[in-house]
Amino acid sequence: MAAACIFCKIIKAKKLATATKAENYNILQNNGRIAHQVVDHVHFHMIPKPNETEGLGVRWPAKETDMDKLKALFSEVKARM
Repeated sequence: MAAACIFCKIIKAKKLATATKAENYNILQNNGRIAHQVVDHVHFHMIPKPNETEGLGVRWPAKETDMDKLKALFSEVKARM
């Protein structure tokens, strides 16, 4: 039931993007205070990205990935799920 509810919220965010004619946009959901969650319930933000400077700026330091370590981590996480 909860998964269906979350899926419906994502669909509504996409419909909002269509209704506002946002061709480029981000759908954002924050979890935890240091991740900028202020309201204590699940909700999504549809953030229009009209150009390179406006809208959500997603920037984090890129790192080279050790594929063997990444595959091992994937296996470990998958086993826990």
